[in-house]
Amino acid sequence: MIKFGPSGNSLSFYAEGYAHTEEAAHYVKERGLDCFEYSFGRGVRMTEAKARSIGEAFAREGLELSVHAPYFINFANPDDEMVAKSYGYVLDSGKALRAMGGKRCVFHPATEGKDTRTNAFSRTLDRLKTLRDYLYLNQMDDMAFCPETMGKLAQIGTVEEVTQMCEIDPVFTPCVDFGHVNAREHGSLKTRADYGERLSYMIERLGYERMKHFHVHFSKIMYGVKGEIKHLTFADAVYGPEFYPLAEALAELKLEPYIVSESDGTQAEDAAEMKSIFKKVIASK
Repeated sequence: MIKFGPSGNSLSFYAEGYAHTEEAAHYVKERGLDCFEYSFGRGVRMTEAKARSIGEAFAREGLELSVHAPYFINFANPDDEMVAKSYGYVLDSGKALRAMGGKRCVFHPATEGKDTRTNAFSRTLDRLKTLRDYLYLNQMDDMAFCPETMGKLAQIGTVEEVTQMCEIDPVFTPCVDFGHVNAREHGSLKTRADYGERLSYMIERLGYERMKHFHVHFSKIMYGVKGEIKHLTFADAVYGPEFYPLAEALAELKLEPYIVSESDGTQAEDAAEMKSIFKKVIASK
């Protein structure tokens, strides 16, 4: 039941002559994949008609859609006016997601800025409680809003912080970006036990049912002293992390997440490789 798919379109999508997101449905299905994540990273500028058109194309292929809210969301910002914009970015993403027929919206929670991490995180939790209220008021509580683990040390979004965010309400489902975790922890994810330790912690805090279908971003990421530098492809043999031990941990813990490849230009190809690896892990059991 694990779903695999790309975030956005691979370079090969355009090389093969495709141009429109609706065409990505056939492209993704042809590669044996199960889902697709559309990014509103630079803002939600899509008409409802376009969102419905994309949703219909993916529904015809039996593929699930998720979206990524704009990158400039920051629920730790001390400026209430700026935070109001962050609420709007999430709600606008949710509206587009509903028009697409999708159920999952990923968002970056916050960054420290010039404040202490303790204060910034406390503000983030308070604002997420307000976001929860807005989601219920807008009847969006039937969708999953996914705060993401982040790759730079100055960003709010450790495994523990995201878990605490999701403890606020079931409307929040964790998005664990294992490339980000590995980058901010300077190469910590190497073995099945490394992955299993973090997943078991989240299961203990959130419960198995809430974690069973959690959201995953996966890619290899170059990192430095301050964490994430840039996304790589599966061809990288230096930075990691590797998917195989994660596949082992998922199988062992009987988790069935929605796994999105964020590789740099080879998203669909690397998503297909992850699906192949997972099948091999299951076959070896």
